[in-house]
Amino acid sequence: MQIAVDGPAASGKSSVAAQVAKKLGFVYFDTGVMYRAATWAAIQAKIDLNDEAACTALAEKIVIEVGPASIDDGRQADIVLDGQDITWEIRRPEVDASVSRISAYPKVREQMVNQQRRIGENGSTPGIVMAGRDIGTVVLPKAPLKIYLTASAEARARRRHEEELRRGQLSNYDDVLAAMKQRDHVDSSRVTSPLRPAEDAIIINTTQLQMSQAVDKMYSIVAGFLKS
Repeated sequence: MQIAVDGPAASGKSSVAAQVAKKLGFVYFDTGVMYRAATWAAIQAKIDLNDEAACTALAEKIVIEVGPASIDDGRQADIVLDGQDITWEIRRPEVDASVSRISAYPKVREQMVNQQRRIGENGSTPGIVMAGRDIGTVVLPKAPLKIYLTASAEARARRRHEEELRRGQLSNYDDVLAAMKQRDHVDSSRVTSPLRPAEDAIIINTTQLQMSQAVDKMYSIVAGFLKS
């Protein structure tokens, strides 16, 4: 059973999808962490992020592993890059500012999508909830259930701002909002796999919803689908 969950940054898709997967006993996989890991790797390697060829060459070499959370520090999973735990490094502002650029490169996406599709099509688990920006449209276009979470840019910026403050980072709401709007523009206007709901996706607007309410709403949709 494959459940594809898409949506813009901070729409709640990762947190909501993770909790729904846990309730279902399904595997949860946030594909966005792979692009974040590739971006962090490029930053650490001091690669010019405007150099598509260099970023692609790096994406072809790195090994990204996603596994169950081994530390109780709020993480949903362990993100490991070439043996190094970078779970929280990929949430840093410099990654936020550049991940859309890296993820827009066709060959980088090709490398990441191949890995995502392999995981999504692994039949050894009862089901998988895969969250990202092009799961329902590109990675798992034949998924029987597709859900698209969205929210206003202001609500999403507020969530990201509060998240950064909780982690002890310096954060300015206006800066976060501006970065959020810029990322939305890049994600939705890129030539390769632009962010958009699949034609058969069920849309959930989380602007006015608390996390628990969004989880209940998505779980209700999934449970109803599984019973049908």
